[in-house]
Amino acid sequence: MTARAVPPRVLTVAGSDSGGGAGIQADLKTMLALGVHGMSVITAVTAQNSLGVQGAWELPAEAVRAQYRSVVDDVGVQAVKTGMLSSAELVETVAELLAGTDAPVVVDPVGVSKHGDPLLAASALDAVRTKLLPLATVATPNLDEVAQLTGVRVDSEERMRDAAAAVLAYGPRWALVKGGHLPGDAVDLLTDGSQEHWLRAPRHDNRHTHGTGCTLASAIASQLAKGRSVPEAVTAAKSYVTGAIAAGFALGAGIGPVDHGWALTRGAPTA
Repeated sequence: MTARAVPPRVLTVAGSDSGGGAGIQADLKTMLALGVHGMSVITAVTAQNSLGVQGAWELPAEAVRAQYRSVVDDVGVQAVKTGMLSSAELVETVAELLAGTDAPVVVDPVGVSKHGDPLLAASALDAVRTKLLPLATVATPNLDEVAQLTGVRVDSEERMRDAAAAVLAYGPRWALVKGGHLPGDAVDLLTDGSQEHWLRAPRHDNRHTHGTGCTLASAIASQLAKGRSVPEAVTAAKSYVTGAIAAGFALGAGIGPVDHGWALTRGAPTA
């Protein structure tokens, strides 16, 4: 029997969402749906459901470092995605690990949950700016995270250029500024400072959008691991997430999750 080809390997470094809609759980579901092998470094455990985050417990830096080395040194990675890194110590630990890894990095600078719960200590912001963003192949802040990191507040599509420039000033190769909080179509701006790609999708009338940021960043990392360019990877990831949002479903009494498996269950392509 011919040995099966090993799929691309993608590592997520993020927090656990006990409700299954965001964080590590969303990342691994996304990776499975897109045909890559997902692996995880858990940075924090949260008690979380459709109504919000009821508690969060950060793991020690040594536990994060051990998980990362265990996976990377043995299995190897073709892309890494970072999510919830709640403290300056964890940001600095992960940045040090990433600096020694030869793979594209997607940084989702998670600041608050979908319900408005803080997931990043104010004291960690400077570490994100100076240690983590310079290592990013793609940084994927939403408008609230842009304001938190740069002070630029976006109230129109035109201001998204200013936001992207402010993010790029910290050193990532590409910035994907997510304009989902603006009215009208869901518009994102991807730029490296010279190229601009405006990505538009219809806004679906569905409030069950828990996990969109984690899912998008993981989808980008999955496409990069397959060898796609950044614009190709982000375009494909946007398409996947748009479908997942359209298929989002009610769960519990609050905001339900996007459907990570929509393309599998409906027979749509995942390439």
